[in-house]
This record gives sequence, C-alpha cells and structure tokens, in this order.
Amino acid sequence: MAFSNDKSNSERAILVGLAANSRLKDEVNDSLDELRLLAISSACKVIGRRIQVRSRPDPAFYIGKGLVEELKEKLEELDGNCLIFDDQLTPAQQRNLEEKLDVKVLDRPILILDLFATRARTAAARLQVELAQLEYTLPRLTGAWVHFSRQYGGVGAKGPGETQLETDRRQVRTKIAHLKSKLAKLDVQRTTQRKRRQGLFKVALVGYTNAGKSTLFNLLTKAKVQTANMLFTTLDSTTRVMSSGYPCQIVFSDTVGFIKKLPHQLVESFKSTLEEVNNADLLLHVADCSDSKIEDQVAQTREVLQEIGAGKITCFMIYNKHDANPEFIMPLNDSSPGFLISALNKTGLPAMQAELVAVAEKRLNRPKKP
Repeated sequence: MAFSNDKSNSERAILVGLAANSRLKDEVNDSLDELRLLAISSACKVIGRRIQVRSRPDPAFYIGKGLVEELKEKLEELDGNCLIFDDQLTPAQQRNLEEKLDVKVLDRPILILDLFATRARTAAARLQVELAQLEYTLPRLTGAWVHFSRQYGGVGAKGPGETQLETDRRQVRTKIAHLKSKLAKLDVQRTTQRKRRQGLFKVALVGYTNAGKSTLFNLLTKAKVQTANMLFTTLDSTTRVMSSGYPCQIVFSDTVGFIKKLPHQLVESFKSTLEEVNNADLLLHVADCSDSKIEDQVAQTREVLQEIGAGKITCFMIYNKHDANPEFIMPLNDSSPGFLISALNKTGLPAMQAELVAVAEKRLNRPKKP
C-alpha cells in the first residue's frame, strides 16, 4: 500500500476495496484507480489504498475487524480524516466504521453524487442531483451520518447540505415529492419539445464519462458545449437540430456520461434527461480507445443502456482519441458498425458522417442523391 504525507487538502483519504464474491483483486484494483479519479475530482487528497480479499463482506464493518484496526493506525500515522469505499455501504456499516475510526466514511455512490452536485449548472440538473441525494440519504437519517452532525462539510456534503440532512424522514419525503413535482413539469416541457422533432432523424451521443462525447457533439453541430478533460463535464442533455451540411434534417443530443456502479438514484432521477437516448433513432456510442480499460467501459455503458431500455436501438461504435493510441484496432466480433476518429484532431469523421446520413435517409424514406 503506497502512502503520501502531503497535507495540502482538507480531505485526506484512504481508498478501500473488497475482492469478494468471486471478484478478482486486479479487477478491484482497476476499480480503485477510477475511484481515485472521482476522489481527486472532488478535491480530495488520496493518501493510500487497501484491498482486502475475503469470501464475503462483513455485515458490521464491510471489511474485517483486523483491517479496521490497521486502517485506524494508518489514518492516525498519516493524519488522514476520511475512508472511501469502492462499493456501497449499508447505513449500519457506515455508522459502525465512523464510530470505530472517528473519521468521515464515504462510499462510491455518495462520491459520484457529490461530484454531480459540483458539476450541476442548470436548474434541471440541480433538481435531479438533489433528488438523487435525498433518496440516497433517506434510509441513512437515523444517526448513520455522524460526520454531518459534527459539521465536517466538504466532500460528500454538497447539494442539500448539513441543514437538510438534520431534518426528519417526513420532511425529506416532502422535499422529495416537491422535487419530483418540479421535475415532472420540466418533463412536460421536454415532451413538448420532442413532439416538435417528429419527422426528424434523432441521434444521441452516449458513452463512458470523459470519452469525448461533447467534443464530438460540438464538431457535428457547431455547438459550444463545455468540454474538459475531467469526469462528468456534461450533466444536461443538449440538443441541436441540423440541416446545414446534411442532406436531411438530423437532431443531435449530447447526454450525461456513464460510469461503473452508477448510483441507482441517479439513473432514476435523470430518466427524463435520458429519454433523449430512448427516443433516438441512432446511438453514437463514443469510447476512449486510448484508455486501457476500454472494454470494461464499453460493457458498462451497454449495461446502463439496457437498464434504461435503450439496448436495442441501432448503434455505431465511435472509437475516439485515436490520435492518442494510433495502434488501436477495432474489435472484429462487434456487430455494431465501428469508426476510428479523433474529435480533437478532427480526423476520421467523413466515413462516420456518410454512414450516419445513409441510415438517416433510409429511415426517413428519402432516396440518396447521386
């Protein structure tokens, strides 16, 4: 286990993963690499990591009591104040760990929720994130979140904040109902907007977070959606109707990125946004071919698409960032048409666009121009 003594951040965390239920240690280690990026994106300093191999999670602490004691010593030695678990903890496990270690204990779902709260820009995104946070928090109100009552703040406490988390279950349920009502009104507006797009060919860009969807979207539509080399830059679906440069009208939608172990509450609260995916005629599944974990990321994205009911929509595989990995070869066993591109360098797009237009014209029953 590697450790650091840098004390520059308020949250100084050790990451914890469990290789249980047939999970391989290497698989857990890869998952911790991603958890580290999530932590860093939330302004948390990672000072170490620990993986335990055991047959099943401990009901009381998730990890074994021996490792709990070891982590307590390491936290004291390195002046750590936070543990971040790669899997979701039960309220009891979280409470037991916090009481035993006297530090903040987080898990992957709340870290993702926290990051979404940081990235939310529009009213709709803020409503969706707050709803997900409250639904995640509801079963944890009865003394589980000790760190909130101690007003730690920081990572894991954005969005509703400490005041909201001190309220009782009835108040939280009332707030949840209020948020759902607001989102329902926004959904009516989105439904009206979608009806106006009847007769257009609808294309949705989907994929793992930070795969380059927004950069490609800007190229295809001449839009100016924010792009950055960080997780979850895009939380809101952005739609542009295109006629210029295309022989038929095509509407493109950029969507929120997916990630491994995406909290169920987020999928539920963002369902209205993800309707852009369900209503698409064609999906552009953008994958980062420079990432060594591309196969896992593609599988995770397809799993989420199945979960939201979009698994059978016609799909193109877009292997982006080919400039960063020019040796990459597209899989031969994939039934979806594939294209190697670099959205950054604007290469490889003509073949993809030509095939996209061909599918659109066929779907809209418009003959191809000679």
